[in-house]
Amino acid sequence: MTAAAIVAQGLGKDFSAPGSKQPLAALAALSVEVPAGSITALVGPDGAGKTTFIRLVAGLLRPARGQLQVLGLDVARVPQAVQDRISYMPQRFGLYEDLSVQENLDLYADLHGVPRQQRQARYARLMEMTDLGSFRARLAGKLSGGMKQKLGLACTLVRSPELLLLDEPTVGVDPLSRRELWQIVEQLRDSERVTVLVATAYLDEAERCARVFLLREGRLLAGGPPAELRERAAGLVQVAEPAAGEAPRTLQARLLDDRARVVDAVPEAGAVRFIRRAGAGAALPRAHSVAPRLEDGFMLLLDADAAAPASLPASSPASTPASTPASKPTSAMPTEAAAPAAAVAAAAPPSAATAHDTEPVIRVQHLTRRFGDFVAVADTSFEVRRGEVFGLLGPNGAGKTTTFRMLCGLLPPSGGRLSVAGVDMRHARAAARRHIGYVSQKFALYGNLSVEHNLRFFAGAYGLTGAALQKQLQRAYAEFDLQDVKGTPSGQLPGGFRQRLAMAAALLHEPAILFLDEPTSGADPHARRAFWRRITALAAAGTTIVVTTHFMEEAEYCDRIVIQDAGRVLALGTPAEVRAQAGDRGGTGSAMAMNMEQAFIGVVEAARRELKEAA
Repeated sequence: MTAAAIVAQGLGKDFSAPGSKQPLAALAALSVEVPAGSITALVGPDGAGKTTFIRLVAGLLRPARGQLQVLGLDVARVPQAVQDRISYMPQRFGLYEDLSVQENLDLYADLHGVPRQQRQARYARLMEMTDLGSFRARLAGKLSGGMKQKLGLACTLVRSPELLLLDEPTVGVDPLSRRELWQIVEQLRDSERVTVLVATAYLDEAERCARVFLLREGRLLAGGPPAELRERAAGLVQVAEPAAGEAPRTLQARLLDDRARVVDAVPEAGAVRFIRRAGAGAALPRAHSVAPRLEDGFMLLLDADAAAPASLPASSPASTPASTPASKPTSAMPTEAAAPAAAVAAAAPPSAATAHDTEPVIRVQHLTRRFGDFVAVADTSFEVRRGEVFGLLGPNGAGKTTTFRMLCGLLPPSGGRLSVAGVDMRHARAAARRHIGYVSQKFALYGNLSVEHNLRFFAGAYGLTGAALQKQLQRAYAEFDLQDVKGTPSGQLPGGFRQRLAMAAALLHEPAILFLDEPTSGADPHARRAFWRRITALAAAGTTIVVTTHFMEEAEYCDRIVIQDAGRVLALGTPAEVRAQAGDRGGTGSAMAMNMEQAFIGVVEAARRELKEAA
């Protein structure tokens, strides 16, 4: 092996575009080197070309232009020789859910031709790394999301590769499981000198890597050690405290609207972290400077690239196969980022406290849900007020999805009382559903139907017809910037557009309550900001929001959150109150300085220790 495990020079890859004679350039003149024996990250917005590059490295696609050497071999000429020496875990890794953990391992060992005399030692190593040893007989379909990801990684590693390719391995995984997955990856690097190339939407993960490549529309914007990219934001990052009674998300909205002076803003630990535009002066007089991090450099680079003249022909926007509509190329600066500005300015109340009616719109009292002898949710109680943003958090398998589905009327409770919009969910779930909108994690759209036909289908389900239907369709096209793609099948849209379409469909009937199930899973930071900018506007106008998420920064947008584990409520309150609870239970560091991910891990680990000690 040479000093570089992967060398790409002038790499290009095109795909045919539906409805267009011009090909779409998924990669354009990409030149990168991935050092051997290290972990390298690929980051970038939706449609940047990350998955396309990984598939080219794996020998699953052939480049249209340029050269690509993998482990010293021309992968286009000898793909099988490369594939014999690598392991690849795609975004949707195929576990067989009706097979046990051990049977899945055996199947992949058979597929990769691992000699039987080598298997037991390899299995023992994998079980030790993934902590799945006691679950070998359990069906894969009965594992939590985090455990499935770890099993998928174990199956990928049944043979010892020289190069490991991971395409967003931690999407939909809670912070504890995410930490465990990275410990496994770092163990492999240290003990077996495996070269790892990982695409990730988490910039804190990329910060752990030796080198980071930022892609946008198939082009390399920047590459190098994380420290180099961080330093681009040196002296520009500040933290501001909200005014008395002001929600952090409201201050964030004001800062994001100040595009002349602010590049980015995000709630953090009860305050708002933001990036000043160079030379624009301080955005807030009482803000204080803080050290930059990789995400700050990432946002600055995207902002600068979006402001620069296009460096690609207009006919060649970047995309992954069948992912970007020909009429609307993906942008690193989503147009919806500024769309709700007027709505927030008009609807935002003077303080967060006045945004919520005192009368709850959701009441949960001693809620229980059993599946046979298994208790998924145990004696859970909380209330949600009108106009409140309420977060359901918990590790994979904690019971939050079960709770969420009961709130939506998709699953009946086994015990307790539950009312939504004044309707008893034990007796009139259909009546309650008229008052709610629902955006599922996988965006329940019909891929072969166009944007317009998807909207018309959901409008029909909500009983919209005639003039009311036309009015809501036009509103959806305008507010979610879908006019230019109304004829495009939803299955050919990139993730950001599908998310907007799913939101538009859920809001057609102007529901009082909007349920969001991990709506930003896999989205890059820029897309997450744009999404939450819209949620801030909806909440300011009085819509109640209930959201599940594994991005702990998103808990900072919530007025209150509940953390569950093993079906029990561990913490309930405002983000500040939950951070205080984490500090009281032995969390690391000051509660005031603790971010929500640290608080989440602290609360869950303390509860698990207490449960173990009591057993």
